[in-house]
Amino acid sequence: MAIATAESSREPTSLTANQVLTTTRTVRKRLDLTRPVPRELIEECVQVALQAPVGSNALYPHFVVVTDAAKRAALGPIYKRAWDQYVVLPVSAANLHIEDPAHAARQPKVLDSAIYLADHIAEAPALVIPCISPRVDGLPMWLQACVWGSVLPEAWSFMLAARARGLVSAWTQIHTAFEEEVASLLGIDYSQVQQAAMITVAYPLGSAFKAAYREPIQRFVHWDTW
Repeated sequence: MAIATAESSREPTSLTANQVLTTTRTVRKRLDLTRPVPRELIEECVQVALQAPVGSNALYPHFVVVTDAAKRAALGPIYKRAWDQYVVLPVSAANLHIEDPAHAARQPKVLDSAIYLADHIAEAPALVIPCISPRVDGLPMWLQACVWGSVLPEAWSFMLAARARGLVSAWTQIHTAFEEEVASLLGIDYSQVQQAAMITVAYPLGSAFKAAYREPIQRFVHWDTW
């Protein structure tokens, strides 16, 4: 009943499920860095996210929500260090080789917005860090998949719920290059709890969001064999 009440009071608009799914973008430059996000609105998004499937109906993630200005300010330089370490790698948005011309043409804007986020992430009104226990360090890959398969759907559901409520977000996880440092700052038990992402949450600047260009599905769908 609580979920229905929350949705009836907050569910805004006439967005269909497909519209939410295809317009939940990684929003970086269009985060409104000046407008706080109400705590109760974030809690509604978490409440929706907790409906996502989890392994064994027991591996429930936790969400560390950081709105304290001093803690966000401390997280900013950590994220920037991680960005500086990431951007020079062959797999970064700066260095990936993309053959599809339409796709490649969009990459400079993606890189520019990612640089902007690295410089301004501490100004986002809320930083949401989904976490899972146990840690996956040293586990066989199939067990790691079981653990990640519990936290990632809930984190994505959180972002979809935010979109449905007029918020925008950006998923990133490069801060985990310095995960133990972040854990110490936020009181997370690093020995037991793994951080999966850092999601910025804000109201948007503007309201027009549309589906992004994607390469034809034939490149990514394989029937019965690769």
